[in-house]
Amino acid sequence: MLRRRTRTSLRLIADALGSFEADPAVSRLAAAFGGDPTHITDRRIGEPGYRSRHLHFSSGGEIVTHDEAVVSVTLHVAPTPTAPQGVTLNHWFANVDNDATLDDLAAALKTTPKYTGEGSRQFTLEGLDVWSIFTESRLEERGNLLRLLFRTARQELEHSDTHEQCPTCSNLLVRRGGEGSGVAVDDTVAALSHALEHGLVTEDESSVALSDLLPLHTSGLMDAAETRLTCTACGRVLCLTTFRNADPTFEYVTWGAASTRPLDEIPPVEQWGDAARIAAESGRMHLVDHLPGGWFLVEQRGELFLDARYSCGPTDFSALIRLDDSEREAYRAEGADYISDLARRIDNSGPFQKESPYFSRDLYRTSKRDRYKNEVNRAVSHVTWMAQQRRRRR
Repeated sequence: MLRRRTRTSLRLIADALGSFEADPAVSRLAAAFGGDPTHITDRRIGEPGYRSRHLHFSSGGEIVTHDEAVVSVTLHVAPTPTAPQGVTLNHWFANVDNDATLDDLAAALKTTPKYTGEGSRQFTLEGLDVWSIFTESRLEERGNLLRLLFRTARQELEHSDTHEQCPTCSNLLVRRGGEGSGVAVDDTVAALSHALEHGLVTEDESSVALSDLLPLHTSGLMDAAETRLTCTACGRVLCLTTFRNADPTFEYVTWGAASTRPLDEIPPVEQWGDAARIAAESGRMHLVDHLPGGWFLVEQRGELFLDARYSCGPTDFSALIRLDDSEREAYRAEGADYISDLARRIDNSGPFQKESPYFSRDLYRTSKRDRYKNEVNRAVSHVTWMAQQRRRRR
């Protein structure tokens, strides 16, 4: 059973989470942190977005609100600019000192943590999810505990409050004026393009390419065209969306929230691209046909390539085979049934073995494997994403 001091602290934090900033439960937590906050950051995240306030206390406590509702509480163990000494953990939890290791936390909280990333473990207790954040992967060395972050268990956060001030991506949104004034789309695309060029963000190939967003919006062919980019520093997903009959939006969301957002089908480039864009597309791989969970058939400059899944023990891999003349003829005559049969033959041959007739034909085994993988992934990514969306809607 948890010690009384620990239960009392957890209840104090749990009562504040989900309450509004002016509620008594939040006032009680603030009093436990020492009274009034010594530093407050107040900014609007995204457009139209939400208002985020970070209330920092000299004792090492931090309360974060989104549109005035408390979404997280943090106890900063390591010193911060607003808390030079850091929090005194033993005042909050029995048998937990500031130099606690992961094992010390598990023993004091009487529960087993689960892995949530390098240097991070999550405990669930008393209706709370508690993340322990350590220096890199040094969870078993004393003096490496950085902070404890608390949220309500099973709380589905669409937005990450821990990276709202990320210096890499927090200023990529360009507004027309002040907060709430709307997205300056051309300027925001320019800022994102610069970040993409310099490796500050990466592009999600299942969404509209950043360079295609404005032409697609101008064409009026899509109700909603969305570009998604992931910050390489904090991992947030940046979603810039243009609408046919509404103002554009810019959102920072978690990876989990991004994975459930719907995407519209992208019309063929010939319907909206200029001559240069159409020419560029003609040299890329294009999806011709596929069997969900089995194979993808792609085309590039008249050549057909089969990405066929095969099993190697408990793990699945893929082989990429360029179809020869006889295989292309068979596909033209028999269609997808022939490709399914060919994929079965590839799998049954054990293409990971040199004895397989497909071992030497597997382009994923060549020095150009990364290029081939990237091109195939790009060709199939949107189709794969749409299939996932259809399964979710069933």
